[in-house]
Amino acid sequence: MHIAEILGNNRISFSFEFFPPRNQAASQQLFASIAELVRLKPSYVSVTYGAGGSTRELTHELVMRISRETDLTVVSHLTCIGASRDEIGDILQTYWLNGIRNILALRGDPPRNSAGFVQHPYGFAYAADQVAFIRERFPEMGIGVAGFPEGHPETPNRLIELDNLKRKVDAGADYICTQLFFDNRDFYDFRERCELTGITVPILAGIMPVTTRKGMKRMAELALGSRFPARLLRALARAEDDDHFEKVGIHWATEQVRDLIDNGVRGIHFYTLNRSRPTLRIYDALGVTSSERLNR
Repeated sequence: MHIAEILGNNRISFSFEFFPPRNQAASQQLFASIAELVRLKPSYVSVTYGAGGSTRELTHELVMRISRETDLTVVSHLTCIGASRDEIGDILQTYWLNGIRNILALRGDPPRNSAGFVQHPYGFAYAADQVAFIRERFPEMGIGVAGFPEGHPETPNRLIELDNLKRKVDAGADYICTQLFFDNRDFYDFRERCELTGITVPILAGIMPVTTRKGMKRMAELALGSRFPARLLRALARAEDDDHFEKVGIHWATEQVRDLIDNGVRGIHFYTLNRSRPTLRIYDALGVTSSERLNR
């Protein structure tokens, strides 16, 4: 199904993100998680690229397998890093011929310990350029782009940041999916600033619960999704063990989702880390067994 059709039916969308497994054991775990999450009836699922395009082939394989073996609508991430225009065109052509109709167009993260983003000599410098290319070459493809409620790490000027986002939308993006955040006020402010900038496409909220201390430290090391509200930190500090730590994180994410729904969010995008339990527990805490129930 085309993403515009999914987001245009006046219902809140609920989607899950996965990353490509690197070995057989991880693959089995992922598809066990997918099997459990399918019953929640998500609007769609997405598959990521690794930094620097490091999982490109694994991403394509997973996208094809999900499309082939399930009834899920799948959105493939596609980055500018390490790829020429012709290579990106070939990827899109392969997707189109195999019934993949939706792309999340990203500039992409450079490999760890690298000096930063380096444009391919025959590629794109910005995600907006890639969006324009997709819209021209594959006009019927659904296209999403990324948004940053806490601010883009490479663009401290928030006015320029929104201008850049509008360029992506004006180039042909159908919707915006945000990076994860832990304070809904950041999302509401971002949404309002988008409206003031003239951005009218649906904005989906990216949610990922804190479930482990190690995971929390990892989030803090990243440039994105690192602003932890004091109330959340205080609650996590009271956790007596790993099980209670996870419960606190899932409770916080559940209340985020509940508040977002009450305040008219167009969609919730769960960053699953290829695990089903946190998302299942959020749905259970909300008192529903499927995404359809959340729209009632």
